[in-house]
Amino acid sequence: MKIIHTKDQQPISQFSLGMMNLPLDNKIEVEAIIEYALSVGINYFDTADLYQFGDNEKVVGEILSKYRSQYNFTVGTKVGNKFNEMKREQIGWNPSKKHIIESVKDSLQRLNVSSIDLYQLHGGTIEDNKDETIEAFESLKQEGIIKSYGISSIRLNVIDYYAKNSNISTLMSQFNILDNRPLETLDMIQDDIVMLARGPLMQGLLTDKYLEVLSKKHKGGVLGINKDELVNQLSTLQEKYDSLTELSYSFLKYHNAVIVNGVSSLEQLKENVTAFNNASSLDASEYDDLYKQLNILKYEEHRP
Repeated sequence: MKIIHTKDQQPISQFSLGMMNLPLDNKIEVEAIIEYALSVGINYFDTADLYQFGDNEKVVGEILSKYRSQYNFTVGTKVGNKFNEMKREQIGWNPSKKHIIESVKDSLQRLNVSSIDLYQLHGGTIEDNKDETIEAFESLKQEGIIKSYGISSIRLNVIDYYAKNSNISTLMSQFNILDNRPLETLDMIQDDIVMLARGPLMQGLLTDKYLEVLSKKHKGGVLGINKDELVNQLSTLQEKYDSLTELSYSFLKYHNAVIVNGVSSLEQLKENVTAFNNASSLDASEYDDLYKQLNILKYEEHRP
C-alpha cells in the first residue's frame, strides 16, 4: 500500500477508511472491517465528532485501541459543529477558539488517545473569524495535543485563505470523475497540502450498480447533470474502461490524492480494496484521453 506523507510527516495510506457509515449497532462487523483494513495496509481512519453525535469516535477509539501494539496507524477527526450529545441533535456551526479547545478534549477522551494525529475543521465559511480558528489549531499543535491540522471544505475562497494563511497539511473535498471540481483547487494547494478525496465513488454512482443508484437516490440527477446525461456519460465510460470503480481510483491515483473510502460492510470494503489494487496507474497520455471524456465542472459559488 502506497503511503503519502503530509508535511507534518503523518503517514497516510493512499486507500484510507472513512468511518461515517460504519454499522455502529454491530460492533463485531465494525471490528472485522477495521481489522481487515489494517491487515491489508490501510493505516488512516477518518472520523468526526459530529458523526452519530460522538458515538462514532467512541466506537472507533475503542476498537482501534486493541490494535495499537500490533499496527501503526493515523487517526483523523473533525471539529466545528456544535451538537447536544444527550439529545442527539445538531445545534449549529462554531469555529471559535473556545469551541475548538473544548471540543478537542472530548474527542481525545472518546478516541482514547493522548493526542490527535490530524484535526480538521469540518466546514467553514469566508465570514468566519478564520485567524482565530488558525490560532486555535496552532496552539493545540504547539502543545502537542494535535500533531497536524487541515480543513474539510469545497468553498474555494475558504480553501484559498487557509492555503495562504495557515499551516494546514490536508484538504478534504468530494473528488471523483463525476465531481471533478477539485481539479481547480490542486494548483491552489500544490504539493504542500495533501488532498483527501471523500466520496470517491459518488455514493455508488461510480460502480456497476449505477443505474440502480440513479433510480433510487438521484432521479433528478446530480451536480446539475440530469439523469439521462448521467446514464449516457457513465455507460460510455463503462464501455471503454469496464470498471467505473477502478477508473475513479485510477483518476485519483494520478493526482496523488488519498482516497477516503467510506464503507458500511466488510464485503464492501473487500470489493473496494480489490478494485483499488486492480486500478491501473495512468500515464500522461492515458490521463489526457480520460480527461477529454469527462464533463469538467467548476465551482460556481464561494470563489476567491
